[in-house]
Amino acid sequence: MFQGHFDLDAAIPVEATAIPDVLFERGLYWASGRSGVVNLVAAHKWFNLAALKGRADAISMRREVAEMMSDAEIATAQREARAWMTAH
Repeated sequence: MFQGHFDLDAAIPVEATAIPDVLFERGLYWASGRSGVVNLVAAHKWFNLAALKGRADAISMRREVAEMMSDAEIATAQREARAWMTAH
């Protein structure tokens, strides 16, 4: 059982801090092949979104992934990122 104290005055909503980290982790998931499949389009998309949400290291990861992609794949990833931003 929890025996601590929550300081609700200093608390920050999870979505204000965790979203860039979650998006970055999704990029790592697809770039590393943790699922058994490497999906560079998905990795680029999630790193792009993490970068847009303020995760600075996602920029270099997105560049690294983009170096292994065709222009068509990058365009697809960018479309998917825009669609995600519109939906969320």
